[in-house]
Amino acid sequence: RKEYVDLYVNYMLNKSVQKPFEDFKRGFSRGCPTKTWKIFLPEEIQTVLEGHVNYDWHHLEKNVQYINYQKSDRTIKNFWNVFHRLPEEKKKMFLAFLSGSDRIPATGMPYFVFYIADPNKEDPDAWYPFSNTCSLVLSLPR
Repeated sequence: RKEYVDLYVNYMLNKSVQKPFEDFKRGFSRGCPTKTWKIFLPEEIQTVLEGHVNYDWHHLEKNVQYINYQKSDRTIKNFWNVFHRLPEEKKKMFLAFLSGSDRIPATGMPYFVFYIADPNKEDPDAWYPFSNTCSLVLSLPR
C-alpha cells in the first residue's frame, strides 16, 4: 500500500505536470534567461514581479508633485485629510486606481512619485477625479 501511495503521489505531483511544466519553462526561459534570474532569491523575484506590500502612506504624500496646484491649496489639504482617514483596504484601492496595481513598485516607496493635477474644467463640480495610470497622474478637479 505504501508503494502504491508513493507512486500515486509522485504521478499526481510530478509526472502528470511534467510536460506542461517543461513547455512553460522553455517559453519562460526565452523571454527571461535563467542565467539572469539565478542571482535572485525567490522572494526577490516575487518582489520584482509583484511589487512591495510595505506601505508608508505619509511617505507617499511627501513624494507627490503638483501640477497647477500648491501643497497649501484647500483641495489638496482636504484630499490628504480624507485619504489618511481611509481604512487600509481603501488606500490600496486608491493606489490601484492611480497606478493599476495595489502594490508599490520594487524600487520602493522612496522612488514612487505620482502627480496630482488640476484638469482646469469650467465646472469642476460636474467632474469626478480620474487617473492616467501610465503617467501616474491623478486629475483632481477643484
